[in-house]
Amino acid sequence: MRGSDEMYASVPSPVGAAAELSWPKARVVAVRAGRRPLGVERCPLTDALGAALAEPLAATTHVPAFDTSAMDGWAVAGPPPWRLREPADGEGLAGQPVAEALDDGEACRIATGAPVPAGATAVLRREDGAAEPAAPQAGTGAGTKPGTKAGAKPVTTTTLRLRPGVTAPPLGRDIRPRGQECRAGEALLAAGTLVTPAVLGLAAAIGHDELTVHRRPTVELLVLGDELLTEGPSRDGRIRDALGPMLPGWLASYGARLTGLRRVGDDRDALVAALRSSRADVVVTTGATAAGPRDFLHPALVEIGATLLVDGVLVRPGHPMLLAELPTAELPETAGEKRRYLVGLPGNPFAAAVAAATLAEPLLRGLGGCPQAEPYRVRAAAALAGHPGHTRLVPVTLPERGAVPLRHDGPAMLRGLALAEGLAVVPPGGVAEGEPVEVLDVPCG
Repeated sequence: MRGSDEMYASVPSPVGAAAELSWPKARVVAVRAGRRPLGVERCPLTDALGAALAEPLAATTHVPAFDTSAMDGWAVAGPPPWRLREPADGEGLAGQPVAEALDDGEACRIATGAPVPAGATAVLRREDGAAEPAAPQAGTGAGTKPGTKAGAKPVTTTTLRLRPGVTAPPLGRDIRPRGQECRAGEALLAAGTLVTPAVLGLAAAIGHDELTVHRRPTVELLVLGDELLTEGPSRDGRIRDALGPMLPGWLASYGARLTGLRRVGDDRDALVAALRSSRADVVVTTGATAAGPRDFLHPALVEIGATLLVDGVLVRPGHPMLLAELPTAELPETAGEKRRYLVGLPGNPFAAAVAAATLAEPLLRGLGGCPQAEPYRVRAAAALAGHPGHTRLVPVTLPERGAVPLRHDGPAMLRGLALAEGLAVVPPGGVAEGEPVEVLDVPCG
């Protein structure tokens, strides 16, 4: 079997192959590749999670749609004490029609979320009031208002008073006025906003059943290598696959919709067949990106006519990563409009995570219409050693004192990454203690 150097020298390069790029330049290439979102679709709320809004999210109604009680207690009109009106069936409960209007000096029971009757000036909290039987009025008989005709509306027979030490509620207290949160037609979220569970809740609250979103890029994950086990501990010279379980969640956090995971052995023809049969917008592969005797990704890309955009990045770990544009001749129904890409990740787990953060994240965010993540900087709590000519991505925790590097950050290790709150981007030469350093978020979903 030929040595790796000889093997690499004999492998033709896909069209567009170039020298290794710096880490910042490689990120720019990935951003440019995804600069045009794939398309727009209208989908039910339940299918929109993880997509990006393709248009501003506007309210279809006032929120709240009517004056609403913020507490359990009594709706009151005017100063105390109040005549407590006996409730009709369902009156004062959430989900029921609004109660009859209150006259000055009247009160009625009310529950949180119930519509506030006209005439109410405030809500008196349940713990602040006490209902007492009213004393009969002389000459009228208990429960009869002077001058009341037979069959007229019953008169309140109970008085609502403040408990000792409690002051009367000020005007409007514990009433959520109509339109307090938003008005009908008001734009609440901008196009490009990521649809999170909270966004889905807001969309429902303002009356939406569907959302117009950018189509999430479909991704097929190809896990390459004969040496990988799918269950149990490593044994007999074979190792447990860590990337198959790890990457789907990472890619989904970047906006991808995973359509499948295929395992492909160290066989060039099998890899070519897998690449040709995939219909995903983006194919993500693990392993076979370097120049080993069984690394067939480069020759497979040559065979299918791919164009390399990135072929190696000056970063540690993960430098043998690649980004390629795939041909669409096999897809005549979308030829000319369809754009397909391949992101090649190294086989070592932490190196693959670095490559995903470098190339997959900006590509997938762009294709899905989601704004690129804003970089942020924190102070280095300790010196971060650098490489003379390569950027380093270092797992860090982020306590108040700044970025603290974690151990176990070798290319094949995941222990440090599992504890990390971010990846510090350490430029060539390193970062001194107390100096600012850029940090990338670590996917957590």
